[in-house]
Formats: sequence, C-alpha cells, structure tokens
Amino acid sequence: MMLIDPTSSYARAAAAAMGRAMDDTIISALGGTAKTGKEGTTSTAFPSGQKIAHGSAGLTVAKLVSAKKLLDAQSVDPSIPRYIVVSPEQIEDLLNTTSVTSSDFNTVKALVQGDVDTFVGFKFITSNRLSDDGTSRLCYAWAQDGCKLAVGKDVMARIDERSDKSYSTQVFYCATFGSTRMEEDKVVEIACNE
Repeated sequence: MMLIDPTSSYARAAAAAMGRAMDDTIISALGGTAKTGKEGTTSTAFPSGQKIAHGSAGLTVAKLVSAKKLLDAQSVDPSIPRYIVVSPEQIEDLLNTTSVTSSDFNTVKALVQGDVDTFVGFKFITSNRLSDDGTSRLCYAWAQDGCKLAVGKDVMARIDERSDKSYSTQVFYCATFGSTRMEEDKVVEIACNE
C-alpha cells in the first residue's frame, strides 16, 4: 500500500504537478493580458515600454542592467525584492560572461556552484516552462509586489481506496488559483535569443 503513504512517488508527483500549474499561471500573468479595474473587466495588455528586445543575443549583463534601469526609472522601491525567471540556456549565457563569474565583479561564486543565484539585484529562478517562439525565450524580471498569486481554494489532497474500482488507490489533488500583474511598471519582459 505504498500509494496511501503521502510521501509516495505518486503523491509527490501530484504535488509537483500542482506546483507546475501554479508556475504556469504566474508566468502567463507576468506577460499576458491583465484584468484590471474595479470590476476586473478591463483588459490591460503588457506595455511595450516594459519589453527588452532580443537583439540577436541571449541573456546579457546589458539586458539585466536595462531591466534594472526600467524598474528604477519607474521609482520601484529598491528595498522590494526583485526576481527574474530564466531558463537553463540563460544561466549558461551568464556563466559564459566574465563579469558574472569573476569574483572581481560578483561575490557569488557562480563557477564553483554552477549556478547564478543573485546578480544586478535580481534573485534568479530557473524554469523550463517559459515560452519559446523558436527564436526567443521570454524571461521576466519583476518586483515582488508587481505580480500576485491568489489562492481561492487551498490545495486539497486525498489518497483513498476506491471500492468501485477493485479497491485500487486513487490520488486526488485540487486547488483554485489565479495570478495577475498588480502594476505594469513593476514587470519587465526580456526576450533572449536561443
């Protein structure tokens, strides 16, 4: 009866799938059309002024600096934590950049640990779920309060036997959640050539 154990691989896989669904909801809210207004019925497209073009390059220090500048120019409080979500390809781009891996420029020992944790004030999150149009991967930088996840119904998990199915075990997970940009000026889209 390994399935009934909440730490079983089936239960962990269901929990991981729920986490990926939340990630997808947040990522689509970062760059998608936001519902705004008192009633939430006004559609607000992602502003073109908050987009950094790929310029036939992957993720570069110049693009990170441009994203920081866009947030700073909108008077985003520098004490609010800032994040950036990128794919492994963008991490590779940065690890091949001297100013990221050199201790003269960066206190994070990127080459020793094989990852980039924080750079130019952004905490890095790696995800394989970012959209790719075949040329560019769309990465997002944002201030913590620039995008919110709302949970309508918290995650509910059930592991039960089903008498109607010869007492086979069923793993059930459900939740209700949504996400939206709270302020357009606190989110930056960075197109990275791949």
